[in-house]
Amino acid sequence: MTTPSLCPRGWARIAGIVLAVAALSLSLAKAAATDLALQQKNLAKPYALIFGTVWGPDDKPVYGVKVRIRRQGEKKSRWEVYSDHNGEFAQRVPAGKADYVAWADLKGFKSISGNRLQPGDPVTVHVDYDERADTGLHLR
Repeated sequence: MTTPSLCPRGWARIAGIVLAVAALSLSLAKAAATDLALQQKNLAKPYALIFGTVWGPDDKPVYGVKVRIRRQGEKKSRWEVYSDHNGEFAQRVPAGKADYVAWADLKGFKSISGNRLQPGDPVTVHVDYDERADTGLHLR
């Protein structure tokens, strides 16, 4: 039994495919290395942490509430996070002296108990350096 041999054009096609796969692999590896370097650079930047808990009218933590955060003096929120199963939320903000305003956005929110909840007053959070600032949001 004889095996068919490839003509020169067949070998050229195979070589072209191999080179294309090698070039793609090299490109993906370079992109991954660049992405990793950017992630490490961002992790090295100092930051402050706004950490809080969303409390319901019954003083129990509330899950799934959208919390919006903005710098004091700005109109629109820069960050939005959701409270977890413990009612807690956390958001990294730039390190340095600044005031932030946090509030609960209950648009489209339905509580598990079916009670209609109202947002409480916005809370001002002050940050001086690369620190953690704790706060609480109380719903009515």
